[in-house]
Amino acid sequence: MTAGICWGYINDVNAFKLLATLVTVAVASMYSLVYLLSHTPREPFSEELQSITVDENGDRLTTELVAVNSATHHASEGILLSVVVPSYNETGRILLMLTEAIKYLESAFPQKWEIIIVDDGSRDGTTDYCLKQAHEQFKLRAGELRVIHFIKNRGKGGAVRQGMLHIRGKYGLFADADGASKFSDVEKLLESVKKLEKNETGKDKAAVAIGSRAHMINTDAVVKRSVIRNFLMYGLHTLVFVFGIRSIKDTQCGFKLFNKAAIEQIFPYLHTEGWIFDVEILMLAIRKLIPIVEVPISWHEVDGSKMELARDSINMAKDLVVIRMAYILGIYKDYRKI
Repeated sequence: MTAGICWGYINDVNAFKLLATLVTVAVASMYSLVYLLSHTPREPFSEELQSITVDENGDRLTTELVAVNSATHHASEGILLSVVVPSYNETGRILLMLTEAIKYLESAFPQKWEIIIVDDGSRDGTTDYCLKQAHEQFKLRAGELRVIHFIKNRGKGGAVRQGMLHIRGKYGLFADADGASKFSDVEKLLESVKKLEKNETGKDKAAVAIGSRAHMINTDAVVKRSVIRNFLMYGLHTLVFVFGIRSIKDTQCGFKLFNKAAIEQIFPYLHTEGWIFDVEILMLAIRKLIPIVEVPISWHEVDGSKMELARDSINMAKDLVVIRMAYILGIYKDYRKI
């Protein structure tokens, strides 16, 4: 009887050890796989740490970029709003967006705005085109439109990250180059952020307002899309919900506003430079308990998207899983090491 109990105990111990070994191997394998698939933002080339603008005579001026931080918060040259526009081969679409944006900015924030075009390694002369329009079409002053030109393509997330980290305004908006969003809706986002950021200490707290198209789900803008495009859109929304962002209906709208406190807490820690970067931005805000308000905006479909639907949708799904698991496993950090 005693021998049977001992053998039973030994078998239980061995089974526990085997289970522990299998769990350890599984976790180690998962960690290794996620680590291999994880992202690290590319270090910028020296030319990418400069911005180019044109003066009233059309002459180009190059200045070193200054990173957003507390020390520069009050040295923003009186600029209230900075607009970051990630751009890749956009000479065919960006003029309409710039026309609408500049008309609104000059009316709403005279001499208190800037546009930063982040040219993500375009091959169609996007940088030259935007600078030419700044001088000839819009008659802008030096610094009102700046271009950061990437030597090598990084991806939309990398372009947004670099632009937002070097704004001069109190608030930073990133907006798509296609002009799909009605630019004047930025007023709604600004009002929402100002309500969120007020702190009883008198110091602004971090706050985020994001444009949302969720209210348009049954409108022609969405219904008339192709079956495959809508299928992939709903599939991505389901994955985002499963992997933890359940309080936000539209994570992918390219019209998001941040105050400087939020920019400092989010963008230095952004790892993803591909299409799914929006989700990591929101994950970081949620992890840091930064309030986010979703604001319905006007939006319409614009042809000429740079996304390759099938391939990029698969990559977005993969990157979404990697982002969530990388934070769970501690591969991605949302703080600086001391």
